Amino acid sequence: MTSKKNTILVNASIILFLAVALGAFGAHGLEKTLSENSLKTFHTGVRYQFYHGFALLMLGVLYEILKEEKIKKISQFFLLGIFLFSFNCYLYSVTQIKTFAMIVPFGGMSFLVGWALLILLFLRRSSR
Repeated sequence: MTSKKNTILVNASIILFLAVALGAFGAHGLEKTLSENSLKTFHTGVRYQFYHGFALLMLGVLYEILKEEKIKKISQFFLLGIFLFSFNCYLYSVTQIKTFAMIVPFGGMSFLVGWALLILLFLRRSSR
């Protein structure tokens, strides 16, 4: 490991910590207050937060190995996706305010952009 702080790993750890906390809150604190549909929406947010939290963890390790600056940009798209997708799933499931539901697809697009950039990074590296 380098002496320089790897913010991707720090962010991944925070996102995964929050995923565990929010998942537990959803399972134990909201199960009696939310409808079945709202609870599904909440758990969808948790699931995608976990997927992309682990992806961030992988990117942080990959950054340590490859020192590829483009990895930082990819991690930013994943973080943005988590905030736009997962956090708006949480907000919508608890408040039923449609505006939050309308933001969720932008988070999905951010995830897709991040994955597409990762594919391009690997394709470019394999053609060297």
